[in-house]
Amino acid sequence: MTAAPDVASSAATLVCRVEDLTPDLGVAALVGGEQVAIFLLGDGSVHCVQNLDPFSGAYVLSRGITGSRGEVPTIASPLYKQVFSLVDGTCLVTMDKSPKPGHAPDLVVHTVRLDNGAVWIDLAGDR
Repeated sequence: MTAAPDVASSAATLVCRVEDLTPDLGVAALVGGEQVAIFLLGDGSVHCVQNLDPFSGAYVLSRGITGSRGEVPTIASPLYKQVFSLVDGTCLVTMDKSPKPGHAPDLVVHTVRLDNGAVWIDLAGDR
């Protein structure tokens, strides 16, 4: 989710600067002991989701393919090609597969705050 410039909450973690990200390519980061995938899209928005692909069980979503379904920015898993909304984590295309046992098909979306060019991730604001 793109956030208005804001003072980061005390629960947020400084991850990088926006200028360190490459548009339309993901990057993995370890935040609070959890692997996350961060994406800077061509429109300047920054999104963060869990890096764990619930269908393969591998931590690979940061290597996925960005795109869109209508106006919704998406990430496609690099393994089985499931498509997820970067806005709310909903699995939009399952490719006729089920997630691994114990995993929900939708992704956890982490709150992103931008403050003077810095990217802060807040795990407490998960959706």
